[in-house]
Amino acid sequence: MLSVIIITKNEAHAIGACLVSVAWADEIIVVDSGSDDDTVAICHKFGALISKNEWPGYGKQKNHALSLAKGDWILSIDADERVTPELRQEIERAIANPDDCVAWKIPRLSSFCGRFIHHSGWWPDYVTRLFHRDYAKFSDDIVHERVIVTGLTGTLKAHFLHESIENLEDLLTKMNQYSTAGALMSHERKKTASLRKAVGHGLWAFFRSYLLRVGFLDGREGFILAVSTAESTYYRHLKLMLMNR
Repeated sequence: MLSVIIITKNEAHAIGACLVSVAWADEIIVVDSGSDDDTVAICHKFGALISKNEWPGYGKQKNHALSLAKGDWILSIDADERVTPELRQEIERAIANPDDCVAWKIPRLSSFCGRFIHHSGWWPDYVTRLFHRDYAKFSDDIVHERVIVTGLTGTLKAHFLHESIENLEDLLTKMNQYSTAGALMSHERKKTASLRKAVGHGLWAFFRSYLLRVGFLDGREGFILAVSTAESTYYRHLKLMLMNR
């Protein structure tokens, strides 16, 4: 039995397409953290099992969703991600014949302001999302949570489609949210920051994304992405510096 787990908040614009792409699963669990749009109503239409839970951070929220699932095999997917027909077939083959694997990494092809990004460090963006519930769980990190696996992890070839950033307003909102969450996580871990570190890490982030990871091959979107990556890195360190003060 395969259970799909999804965490949501105000995802009415994206959740329908996500649910269509996983409608073949045995069970769909949605944990919502206070949506005030049509997210929950859309999930009901697709027959998803819905739990409402206050926001504790990405890792803890996904572990809560995991605790509600009944299947032995778990597929964790975000509301802005889609399972392609090719990926569905590969997932079904993998869990039918796991060959000693207890988890699989899946490549993810992400769009940025209307363009799929094939460089800039965004492709192939491997994420561990398919796993046996007895051998894996999520870290409790506030943001950038990861799946902790005890056992062999394989790699699938077919990919997720990820509608990551739709427009500049979406970009600015996510940049602010993630830089704050990242700073909080670093602060809890007693890390330090300074203005010099903030500037240095920001410049390095641009150089790595645009030049080392050939983001220039992604056209103008590659340049915008490199600048936004640098800004997010700069603000994360700057926020940490002020938190430490």
